Amino acid sequence: MNQDLPFQTFQKNLFAGQTSCEKIVLDFLMQIKNFDNLNAFSEVFNQEVVINAKRIDQKIRTKTAGKLAGLVVGVKDNLCYKNHISSTGSKFLKNFNSPYTCSAIQSLIDEDAIIIGRQNCDEFGMGSSSEHSAYGPTINGIGEKRVPGGSSGGSAVAVQKNMCHVSIASDTGGSVRQPASFCGVIGLKPTYSRISRYGLIAYASSFDCIGIIGRNPYEMALCLETMAGEDINDSTSSKVSIGGLTSSLEFIAQRTPQFTT
Repeated sequence: MNQDLPFQTFQKNLFAGQTSCEKIVLDFLMQIKNFDNLNAFSEVFNQEVVINAKRIDQKIRTKTAGKLAGLVVGVKDNLCYKNHISSTGSKFLKNFNSPYTCSAIQSLIDEDAIIIGRQNCDEFGMGSSSEHSAYGPTINGIGEKRVPGGSSGGSAVAVQKNMCHVSIASDTGGSVRQPASFCGVIGLKPTYSRISRYGLIAYASSFDCIGIIGRNPYEMALCLETMAGEDINDSTSSKVSIGGLTSSLEFIAQRTPQFTT
C-alpha cells in the first residue's frame, strides 16, 4: 500500500472497500520498524493499534464510522492518553499512567482516528533540537548528523518518513513550526485557545498550544475542524466557530486554474 496517498484519496478507497484500516496500520508499523534508528517514537502501540483498526474496519462495513475513519495519528509524549504512559520525554514521569485522555486527542478518537503511538520529544518540551530526551535523541530522516528541530522532533520525523498520517504535538515558542520546517513537512500552530489545552502537560500555560504536523492541508484542516471548539475543562478555550475548513479548501481547489505543459 502507498502511504504517500493523501488521506482524502485513501479514505475514498477505504470506504469503497479497496483497502482497509488494518492494512494501512500494518504498513505504518513496518515503516516505524524500518526507521527505528531515527528514534521518532517513545512507544508504539503495536497490538492495540491493530485491534482498533479492525474495530473501525467493522464500523466502515456497517456504515457507522466517523469522519476520521482510517486516519492514523501519532501523539507527542506530553499529551495525556488514558491508560497509557505520558512521560514528556523524562524519566521522572516514566511510570505516569494517565487517568484520562486530553480533549484534543479524545475528539479525534471519537471520530475514529487511530492512535499508533507516543512520539519522542525534548524533556518536558524544553528544547529546540530533540536531542534532550530520556529516550535518546531523535534523528532527522534527511541525514544522521542533522537534528529534526524541537521539541516536537519525533512528531515531525514520524510524518516526514511516513510513519503516520499526522502527528498531534504542542507549540510553546515554535515547537511545532520549527521541527516541521527542519523536516520539510507542514506545521500548524493554531491561535491560542482554538484547541483545548486540557490534558497537555504544561510547559508555559499562557503560551502552550496544541498543533498539527502533516503533509497535506486537507487532513490537517480535518483534524483542526475536529479538535477546535469550546471545552468545559479549559476556561481559555474559544467559543468562536471556525466554520468548515475542509469545504473551504475544496472550494479553493475547484476555483484554482489548472495549467498543463
